[in-house]
Amino acid sequence: MGTSNKVATIAAIESTNNLDIVDNNITQQRQPYLPKIIGVADSTHYLVGASDANNNFIELTEESCVVCVSSLAQAKQLLRNHHYRVAQLEYQTAYDEMCGLSSCGNYHETIKL
Repeated sequence: MGTSNKVATIAAIESTNNLDIVDNNITQQRQPYLPKIIGVADSTHYLVGASDANNNFIELTEESCVVCVSSLAQAKQLLRNHHYRVAQLEYQTAYDEMCGLSSCGNYHETIKL
């Protein structure tokens, strides 16, 4: 393989790897806040909204309020319908404090939609 072919191949691979980053940047330009799904231990619903710059949980720009859905699949689909590609998933529980242990914080994970 010639040098120019190697360069073109490397550029194509880097372009493919950066595609998700470009998509996320476009999404963030439309929505300056990070989309977020909150699940609470032993609850039958999930809250779908966004985190603002001060880490407040607020409604998505496309919605008039924080949306409550009955499954994680519905939460993901709602965000897909608004053209989001990633979201932060947070699970909250009060069990540590109920047992007298110090809280170790909530579980956070960035998920692809």
